[in-house]
Amino acid sequence: MVKDSKMNPSPFLSLRGISKSFRAVKANDQVDLDVYRGEVHALLGENGAGKSTLMKVLYGFYHADSGEVRLDGKTVHIRSPHDARRLRIGIVFQDFVQVPALTVAENIALFLPDLPVVLDKLDILKRIGEISHRYSLAVDPRAPVRQLSVGERQKVEILKLILADAQILILDEPTRSLALHEIEGLFRVFANLRRDGYAVVFITHKLKEVLTCADRITVMRRGKVTGTLAGSEAIETRLVSLMFEEEVRETSRIERTRAPGGVEPILQLRGVHTSGEGGAVGLQDIDLAVLPGEIVGVAGVSGNGQRELGDVVLGLERCSKGEKYILGQEATHWSVARARANGLAFIPEDPLGMAAFPWLTVQENMAMADTRRYSRKNGFSMDWVAVCADLDQSLQRLGFTIPSFFVPLATLSGGNVQRMILAREMAHNPKLIIAFYPTRGLDVRSAVAARELLIASRDAGAGVLLISEDLGELFVMSDRLVVIFRGRIVKSCPPQETNPNEVGHLMTGSGQ
Repeated sequence: MVKDSKMNPSPFLSLRGISKSFRAVKANDQVDLDVYRGEVHALLGENGAGKSTLMKVLYGFYHADSGEVRLDGKTVHIRSPHDARRLRIGIVFQDFVQVPALTVAENIALFLPDLPVVLDKLDILKRIGEISHRYSLAVDPRAPVRQLSVGERQKVEILKLILADAQILILDEPTRSLALHEIEGLFRVFANLRRDGYAVVFITHKLKEVLTCADRITVMRRGKVTGTLAGSEAIETRLVSLMFEEEVRETSRIERTRAPGGVEPILQLRGVHTSGEGGAVGLQDIDLAVLPGEIVGVAGVSGNGQRELGDVVLGLERCSKGEKYILGQEATHWSVARARANGLAFIPEDPLGMAAFPWLTVQENMAMADTRRYSRKNGFSMDWVAVCADLDQSLQRLGFTIPSFFVPLATLSGGNVQRMILAREMAHNPKLIIAFYPTRGLDVRSAVAARELLIASRDAGAGVLLISEDLGELFVMSDRLVVIFRGRIVKSCPPQETNPNEVGHLMTGSGQ
């Protein structure tokens, strides 16, 4: 139900003239935004459009250079997240702030503003039970958080905000790691929150989800608001035109004939096990091959062995049992450097944490991926012209832009960091590509370009191991699809022989 002036004479929350710059980059430029009670308000925009920065200003994580925030018509000053929580503003970040060893109830209790010196566990359990029932947020309050699925952990974050009496709930990319049936469950939670007058701000790149659940949609481009539409009046083409200045094409499924028999795999794992130390999921009896000119998609909820699978291939994790072959060579004990020297590219799920140096510049991060290629005079100098030329050529091939090659990587938006890593890893035509969620955090246009580049690499003979929780992406991209649950492959077939609902249930263990 879209809010109108008769039902809501004034907004619950108003942002007026919000501007925020980071050095030469203007992330927010005179942004106005209104949010009403009892609505789900979607915030859309391409990478670097300023969405997350705007919400971090609202939450007190950043301080605006200019502008004001009004709550119930009164100007408020938010200097820290503590101020935001006091004003009943809460946020669920993409990376959850939880203590895995503690129970659900203990994690929630730590967040409460009225936490007593002596915790009344029965009272906490009662309050969690009441809120869980009312808002369809069922989760075992006595379970350790480390045992929960991603969808259940997200419910814990929402419970934390509701029990802390937040009235404005901001969710940043909340569906990125959820199976299809979990996304449908999240939208039911949104409907229940709307019913009771909560204001929900929903940041996502997935247009179909926005059109499914949003009452109003605000679109940003290059730090400015380009339009706000009623959800009932919005259509995908109109939203895309507000997000981008040119038409965006979609990636369509391209059917591939199976590679002829006898072709040697680019990657082969035979009976691979890992130890599962430090609380990680151990792989168990993994048999997997990736052929030249093939994309093998790996579906699974976070924490079920996908990361360990990629780490084994890359050489970050050792096999406790079994064998690994790359390009026909026995590679069970290869180092990461040797694997990369043999044509392996790695697109990580956490670019800043796993594949980059945050405080080095963009061009320096490009050079660090292959210093031998760019070093001159026996390593005493670097050919920075060649570094920038290769990066620029790769970015152009992807259709990406980056604000500057000469700023620290950490100052870029998450989407621009992902763009840079994609461009770097794909710059020299790798033979085997290990891609962890390659379009996570990317806007529609950038995601399409990344997918098309992976398809082009496949068509040129590369093998691709595509690990993702986006079932739509996997079904469009994959020539063969495997599902992993608790360290085991529980299904392997062409995507045409299954469907997203079956895979979603297998991913969460409810289909076995």
